[in-house]
Amino acid sequence: MDTRIDTEALVQPDTTDSATLAENTASARADTPTLRAFSVLEYLVAAKGALSLAELASIVEQPKASLHRMLQSLEAGGFVAREPGQKNAYVIGPRLERLGVDVMMHSGARRQRHAILAGLVADLGETCNLSMLHETQVLYLDRCESTWALRLELKPGSHVPAHCSASGKLLLAMMPRDERCALVRAMPLERFTPNTLDDPNLLEAELDRIAHKHIAVDNEEFVQGIACVAVPVFDSRGKCIAAIAVHGPVSRMTLSRALTFVPRLQRAAAELAATF
Repeated sequence: MDTRIDTEALVQPDTTDSATLAENTASARADTPTLRAFSVLEYLVAAKGALSLAELASIVEQPKASLHRMLQSLEAGGFVAREPGQKNAYVIGPRLERLGVDVMMHSGARRQRHAILAGLVADLGETCNLSMLHETQVLYLDRCESTWALRLELKPGSHVPAHCSASGKLLLAMMPRDERCALVRAMPLERFTPNTLDDPNLLEAELDRIAHKHIAVDNEEFVQGIACVAVPVFDSRGKCIAAIAVHGPVSRMTLSRALTFVPRLQRAAAELAATF
């Protein structure tokens, strides 16, 4: 009988067990109440509608009782809200919406985005902007002004109505149709100029055309004498996340001339997409 002992086996570390232990330790550190709360918020942001307590419990694999306590805390802090008419269905809250906007306004990619807009203005000679939809209004994330004395100045952080601006109509058009129709019917369609579309049926017909072409115009609908053209910025999944637009006075930039800028706008949109 061979009674020799394999000394190499005795001193060889069990790398599999060590790796497993390290992985389990890392997972344990990552599984904290704070990170679980962030996970819930991520699912609510990504959801197309309200999620019930039961749905969230199934997704995040947490007991309903502990998840309910977490949601109560998040609701008290304004990060989530109950869907009107549904006791246990949740959507993102106003504080989380403001946080998302602030992140977009002050993200590390802001300089890169502004440089892209500046290059666009240098090529087109007119003011350009980057915007997103915030509730029923357009929020300007960034703008780069032209050097002309005659121009419409709206600083980053400004809001304009969605129904009468090129970017706003574009962002509305790119929404799922049922959501868009419900939003249009709930919006106050204030008339700003004789060209403003204040009839919901006419507006929805215009949005259908925009959704097909991926190009929106403002034909002096918000400010008389100002024309604008906008195109979408898509993320890697093909979802419209922002709009990029050029605008100027019709005395200098007719709508037909603005439409010739579309290919250059689309190239800038592709560059901007890489910054999100």
